[in-house]
Amino acid sequence: MAMHNPPHPGEFIREIYLEPFAITGRQLSAKLGVSPSTLNRVLNGSSGISSEMALRLSIALGRTPESWLAMQDTFDLWQSRQTVNLDGVERMDFDAARSG
Repeated sequence: MAMHNPPHPGEFIREIYLEPFAITGRQLSAKLGVSPSTLNRVLNGSSGISSEMALRLSIALGRTPESWLAMQDTFDLWQSRQTVNLDGVERMDFDAARSG
């Protein structure tokens, strides 16, 4: 079952880790070993979770790197489904391609 409008991982980090524990982005960026501006781009949704960031978040916040990447993929796929026009895409018929 597809999730309806999943949160960006940055929103998740803000709502689950930062706000309830009164942790600032600057404090988390220091723990992650990244610049505050790098983390801020993730937190405000203008950058996604890279594999490197997933490894860093896994150590600093817990969860597996795979779960951080899956969260980003789920968000990206949902966004694409809202905007990408697939009307011109056709299924490839491999049996016809082999015989022709």
